[in-house]
This record gives sequence, C-alpha cells and structure tokens, in this order.
Amino acid sequence: MAQARLRGVVALDGPSGTGKSTVSKRLAAVLGATYLDTGAMYRAVTLAVLRAGVDPADSAEVTRIARAADLGMGTDPLAPAVRLDGADAEPEIRGPEVTGAVSAVSAVPEVRELLVAMQRELIGRAMTEPGGMVVEGRDIGTVVVPDAGLKVYLTASADARAQRRTAQDASDGRRSDLSSTHADVQRRDSLDSGRKVAPLRQADDAVELDSTDLDIAGVLEQLSKLVESRGLLVGAR
Repeated sequence: MAQARLRGVVALDGPSGTGKSTVSKRLAAVLGATYLDTGAMYRAVTLAVLRAGVDPADSAEVTRIARAADLGMGTDPLAPAVRLDGADAEPEIRGPEVTGAVSAVSAVPEVRELLVAMQRELIGRAMTEPGGMVVEGRDIGTVVVPDAGLKVYLTASADARAQRRTAQDASDGRRSDLSSTHADVQRRDSLDSGRKVAPLRQADDAVELDSTDLDIAGVLEQLSKLVESRGLLVGAR
C-alpha cells in the first residue's frame, strides 16, 4: 500500500534551540514531503556579508550583498543543502560568527523582502509536484505562507534551548559553553521579537507546542497527529 503523503504546507515557527530543524526534516521525510529551512537562507546572506567585510548594521551594503549573492537551496529532507555562490555553505553558516550577526542582517527590510520572495517561489514550485512541504523559520505562518494548512509555533524554556544548542555545538565540533549559549539564546529572542519587520511571533491561528519536556520522537508524534487531524494526508497509510 502506498504511504500517506502530505498535501499543502506545514509552517513551523519558533525561536532558536527548539528543535525546529530536526523535527521539520524528520516530519518531511516521514510524510514524503520536501523541506525548506528559511533561517539557513538568512544565514547564507549573513555569511556573504561577513566574507565581504561589510558591517551587518550597514543596511544599504547588506542589501547590495544580498541582491548579488547566488543562493541555492536543496529541499530534500534527507540531504538538505545550502549553497552560496556555487559552493557548499554548510557548516560555515552555523558557526558563531554567523550566529552572532544573523539577527542584524535578517532585520533589514530589503533583505527580508528579497528572501521572502525566493521562499515563496520555492514553495510554489514544490506545490506543483506530488507531496507537500514542511517550511521552518520565524515568520512562516505570519508572513511567508499565512494560508498554510497547519501552523505550529514550537517553543521551549530558555534553559532547555540553551542546553540543546550547547549539545548540538559539541556534536558538530563547535566550542561553546552553557552560560554563553544561554545568553545568546536570550539575545536572539530579544532581537528577533523586537525587529520592526516580520518579528518573531505566534500566528493567531497557530498551535503552540511546548517541547521543553519532549524528546524528538515526542515532538514528531504530536506534529504527526496535528497533520492528520487537519486532513493534510493523502493516500493509504
């Protein structure tokens, strides 16, 4: 029997360290869907800005760099890829320099306008193929795909998110300590929630899912139930 597949878009938003990327990729793989990490696009632009020696606070120069950058996004959840000017940008976009500057770059209105247009194009292209798409970020349900079939706002306590980020850094070979990561989580929350354009917030019709006391399997189970309850599955199960 054919496996059930997702139809339409699942929008998964939330602050850093909630496990959005991990569960989004796994959910997409289980449901035979494609996957888009919009945060990686802002990180790639930030990397281009840093490589050019541009101050992330210089909106005009940041916009110029963003428009000139050649971004390529792979949407296979089993092998997602981010390419910048033809070269693999992973894992460099996950490094501390990019992490420290990405909130400033993503707050530039022209950058957001440019990348949202690209995101919508990628999503529209995916909708012409069998299967839906799981899209993660900070403004998916509020700005990018406000008519998504399911919107989820994934959250967790700051302590839990800092612990997860520290563990992930260690797993990826990056140095970090819990106290500095905790401070960075709170800094990112403040910047992302306080920016004037497309601030991080929960969409009015989004389902809040607190992952503080859930492991990855637990979050994935809750998301799968929500997808099914919204009638977003097609095919036999």
